[in-house]
Amino acid sequence: METLAIKVKIGDREYPMRVKPEDEGKIRHAGRVINEKLRKYKSEFGLDDSTDLLAMVAFDCMVESLETNAGNAEDSEHIQRSLAHISALLGKAV
Repeated sequence: METLAIKVKIGDREYPMRVKPEDEGKIRHAGRVINEKLRKYKSEFGLDDSTDLLAMVAFDCMVESLETNAGNAEDSEHIQRSLAHISALLGKAV
């Protein structure tokens, strides 16, 4: 499988990595999002400590992930109920 060698800058450091070509855009986008969050927290809270900033970004990302997963679970349950209802209606129609 072919991989690309890229560097992603997070904060003031560059991280070399090998990624699949189809994942490059997603990886670079993730780096941009992290850097935007770092700038946001630095300006909002006046923090300069990179460890504190990265911890806050990690926490923020985890909260977003948990919220997304909860929303996906609710959507999945709704879809399953709808499919069961449609299946029951089709079963009655036959």
